[in-house]
Amino acid sequence: MIVKAIKTRKFLPPQDNLEKLLSENIKYLKEKSIVVVTSKVVAIGEGNCMEVSKTDKDKLIIEESDKYLSRELSPEGLVIQTIKHNMLIASAGVDESNGDGYFVLWPKNPQVSAKKIWEFLKEKFNLENFGVLITDSRLTPLRAGVVGYAIGYFGFKPLKDYRGKSDLFGREFKMETSNIPDSLASAAVLEMGEGAECQPLAIISDVDYIEFIQEEFKPKTPDDDLNIQFEKDMFYPFLSKVDWKNGGSGKKG
Repeated sequence: MIVKAIKTRKFLPPQDNLEKLLSENIKYLKEKSIVVVTSKVVAIGEGNCMEVSKTDKDKLIIEESDKYLSRELSPEGLVIQTIKHNMLIASAGVDESNGDGYFVLWPKNPQVSAKKIWEFLKEKFNLENFGVLITDSRLTPLRAGVVGYAIGYFGFKPLKDYRGKSDLFGREFKMETSNIPDSLASAAVLEMGEGAECQPLAIISDVDYIEFIQEEFKPKTPDDDLNIQFEKDMFYPFLSKVDWKNGGSGKKG
């Protein structure tokens, strides 16, 4: 697998031209590549920003979340723990870093955003088999530091399924699957950086195990879905013991 981060100009809040940024910085794209785009530039491209001086951050986070925990439950009150789009994240993705006086939110619908980018690049480069990944960063339990993960993807199946296959000694796998979007996102974000690198794009190539598709992935069963139902998650014993409140998105849906 080869990951190449792409340095660009500054992408300016509250709104900038994402298609122009892609066109200026991706001159060639080959089949079976993955184009990685940070959620921040996608959101800025969609104009999904709020001016810091005119916005109450906590109210904005709660409005953007599906579910949230009171800030006082977070160690030192540093973040508001939230669930958004079936992902456990800090502050519903609301971020002030590299925002130049604006809070940058997540794209409204990351899956739809990924599809739009895929369609634009498909037409531009006349490709059939390639993917798009929209990334952000998150903390993981009992580990310091953030890692990249996928908040949206398009053009490939998200799971590599080992179930029914044998391990080295002939034992059959019962539940093993590999999470492809988050694995790719972690590698890409490491290359793109978290600070002032100004590398919001990356291209991943030479990944042999990805199954590319030209449509939205629709799981046939819950076991084929990247998202896990709350009650079936391995971390449910912990998630269920705290007082989740409905956020703005949760009340709407």
